[in-house]
Amino acid sequence: MPPDLPPPSGSPPPPGPRLLSGDELERSSVVANNTMNRERGLVGVNSYARELGQDPLVHLASRPAAPSWLDLCSGEGRALREAAGALPADAVLTGVDLVGPLVPRPSPPTLEEVVASVDRWAPARTYDLVTCVHGLHYVGDQLGLLARAASWLAPDGLLLAHFDPHSVRWADGSAAGRAAVSALRAAGFGYSARHHRLALRGGRSLALPFRYIGADPAAGPNYTGQPAVGSHYETRA
Repeated sequence: MPPDLPPPSGSPPPPGPRLLSGDELERSSVVANNTMNRERGLVGVNSYARELGQDPLVHLASRPAAPSWLDLCSGEGRALREAAGALPADAVLTGVDLVGPLVPRPSPPTLEEVVASVDRWAPARTYDLVTCVHGLHYVGDQLGLLARAASWLAPDGLLLAHFDPHSVRWADGSAAGRAAVSALRAAGFGYSARHHRLALRGGRSLALPFRYIGADPAAGPNYTGQPAVGSHYETRA
């Protein structure tokens, strides 16, 4: 059977890994102890500009007024704090992280730091820029989050996120990454396999042909060398 085809319907699927619900996943050691993006700054060697292939400030500076940036899985929020010092006073910066900053400090007036699960949180507005730097590796329903994040973009907004197709699996554990990338590209995303990076320009409502069924925190290391989550799906009828 080709590796990226779902198991045939009508036949009993082979046993797969034990899949966790959202709450169970967020209590797992792989997600709860993640330190992947806690200290990354805006520019420099360990930075958003380097990881995303472009400086977020360059995109935000092109906005006609009140630039807005939503950072998912924002860690300590260093990049957002640095951006707050360089953007106009009417900028809107939002960081969302399951744990939030481990070192409490006052937030700049333009920055809102939200402690919440990105699987269940949703904004009340759209943004010029939405980023997720190495955060999807620890999210159960990666494809669902990408579909929702597309609707959080302004009409000319930009979404940038790291994505590992090898973490997307069918119910039995077989590879579904090729099918996921094809569906994302059909929905308008660009994907760089070299940089493991997705990009989408322009907000939209979309539905990907996958139904999320659970996550495997024992999937092992991904391309970063760090333990990551396996996201399991069925085809949507």
